[in-house]
Amino acid sequence: MSTRNADPASLVRVVWNNRSLIWQMTRREVTGRYRGSILGLAWSFFNPLLMLAVFTFVFGAIFKARWGTGVPHTNLEFALILFVGMTMFNLFSECALRAPTLITGSVSYVKKVVFPLEILPVVTLLSALFHWLVSIAVLALALVVIKSAIPLTAFFLILVVIPLAIASLGVVWFLSSLGVYLRDVGQTISIPVLMLQFLSPVFYPVSMVPAEYQNWLLLNPLTFPIEQSRAVLLWGRLPDWGTLFAYWLGSFGVAYLGFWWFQRTRNGFADVL
Repeated sequence: MSTRNADPASLVRVVWNNRSLIWQMTRREVTGRYRGSILGLAWSFFNPLLMLAVFTFVFGAIFKARWGTGVPHTNLEFALILFVGMTMFNLFSECALRAPTLITGSVSYVKKVVFPLEILPVVTLLSALFHWLVSIAVLALALVVIKSAIPLTAFFLILVVIPLAIASLGVVWFLSSLGVYLRDVGQTISIPVLMLQFLSPVFYPVSMVPAEYQNWLLLNPLTFPIEQSRAVLLWGRLPDWGTLFAYWLGSFGVAYLGFWWFQRTRNGFADVL
């Protein structure tokens, strides 16, 4: 069997040609998660709202934690700092955790020769982006209530999250293919994702990390979008344009490598499944 095209042009073409199918599958993915529950899709709003409330109570009222930046802030503001970090991390983790079983759980699609399997990771990403957008809406509401305003720099958040989403898509392509041939990936993926959560500046700033370890932390691909999202959303700072440009280039590289791997290995999916 011939090898599928793995060039960027073929990727853009297959996404565009199947945009209607992608939209329908994404909508079904989002609504199907809450099917049968009383509140239905409203849970996508209440879940991040409850998470924000828990952060405020646990870290503010109980631990009385403070962000190590020297900037005074209330318990609610501290909760917002954590919430931004978790929102960015959850976008990646939702994609990574679902990826290893994405193809193995869609055997009927694999058996259909004409079905474009490469769009399944795109659907997974769009579903994760929907929940990310809902969380950002909750955050915007909290900023209006707490600070009475949203910084103008918040508009630059889109420039920070797009490369993270693109890189996450590459990870999904890679892990979804690997999960077909190595089923242990699906059983163990939660461990590295959990480790990555604590090795990312979600619950602490980079400045609190000992100096000898800060450079290692900066190599974490989640560090930059987490730090920059806080800068533009909470502190009214412009993004680090030079590093942001490099991050965009790197994200496209990760996406291409993931897509290339997926296309090169997909011909064996039907035989293994």
